[in-house]
Amino acid sequence: MRIVQTCSARRLTRGLVLAALALATASSAAPAPPRAAGPQEAEVVAVMLDPRTSTPAVVLQGKRDGRRLAMSIGPAEATGIAVPLQGVTPPRPLTHDLFLTMFGRLNVAVDRVVIHDLRDNIYYATVYLKAGGGPMELDARPSDAIALAVRAGAPVLVEDRVFDKSGGDGADPPSRSHI
Repeated sequence: MRIVQTCSARRLTRGLVLAALALATASSAAPAPPRAAGPQEAEVVAVMLDPRTSTPAVVLQGKRDGRRLAMSIGPAEATGIAVPLQGVTPPRPLTHDLFLTMFGRLNVAVDRVVIHDLRDNIYYATVYLKAGGGPMELDARPSDAIALAVRAGAPVLVEDRVFDKSGGDGADPPSRSHI
């Protein structure tokens, strides 16, 4: 499996500028603004191999505060996320492609994905769908939810408590399972 990294040099430069501004602002006497409530949208930064365990991991970075988390996933799920990130169309549909085709024919759309908890080293997610009969929610493994969201162009959101529980800095992918 190839390693996918979507972080561009422009984003890196922007991140360095923002970090410098944050340091300059931190030294001033102004009080910190209140922390925004609710989940924050996250970017799928990379699908990679954890160097310690050789286990695939997906790395997410919050768009509001830049915190990162790395979630261990299975090889099939890593492929399911990496393929659309690379812009590759497989010769036959993968499982997530099949689901989106089925959703389309049933007039169902993926609205968003929320990774809402981390308990006992297991991440939890919900897929929010829009359908003719009204909104629907499906419990899902985060890796499957992310694979669907990437294909559908839907946002991936992560609750702040998940960043908090995971360590939130993304320095080293944790040995946590998504199953």
